[in-house]
Amino acid sequence: MEFNRAERFYDFLANFKDYEDYLDSKITPTDLYYLKSRELARKLVEHSHKGMILSREEFEERKAAAEAAKAEQSSVFYSRSRPMTLASAGKELNDNFLKALAEREEANRSGKMTSVIFIRDYNTLGQEVSGYIDYAHRLKTQDFEPYFCGKKKLMPGPSDLCYYNWKTQTSTSNSSPNFEVTYDDPNGLLFKSKRDKTMLNPRSGSRGDSRGDSRGDSSGTLLQSDLYLHVVLYDHSVRTF
Repeated sequence: MEFNRAERFYDFLANFKDYEDYLDSKITPTDLYYLKSRELARKLVEHSHKGMILSREEFEERKAAAEAAKAEQSSVFYSRSRPMTLASAGKELNDNFLKALAEREEANRSGKMTSVIFIRDYNTLGQEVSGYIDYAHRLKTQDFEPYFCGKKKLMPGPSDLCYYNWKTQTSTSNSSPNFEVTYDDPNGLLFKSKRDKTMLNPRSGSRGDSRGDSRGDSSGTLLQSDLYLHVVLYDHSVRTF
């Protein structure tokens, strides 16, 4: 919907090659007949004698903004029309956790699903850590091929949704592009989807809206993994209205 509004606005401004052309569109044949000068008619229009008129600065700023929105729309359309490259494609996956990530990769990349990954394990220093990871966001910001190849181990960090180091007692929480972290609820820790405003409760694995409504749009899956002490995947199917 936002792109449609921007596109209509762009199409309107694209009719004019410059500000003078925009002013000319507000001038009537009657104006020219009485004023005998196009320049004078433009000045009268510019100073709002003809109603609400964009100033030169406003016109140029809004046209630039509309063109930028149009370019972004074209970029999104192009990226969506291209075949999606999956980091898990063609990989031999033996661990249940990696298999589960591979099964969800396409849906998280395309926006049909936003999964939250809970991991508890030991870091490279031998310290027990745990945390919640926004899988869709990590896919956009990191190369996952080393994880699916077994060259790297996916671990939570201080920049993820939630992170806790049991040795140092370091604790952090951060909102992501997909989820807002909230503790202001009787249920404790919740993740609020920024896209459809529903709540993901990692304790129950169920999703409810602000009125306490609970439906099956989120689910928690406990996985037996040879790579981690404890792994749970919470899948949130994004609502469309």
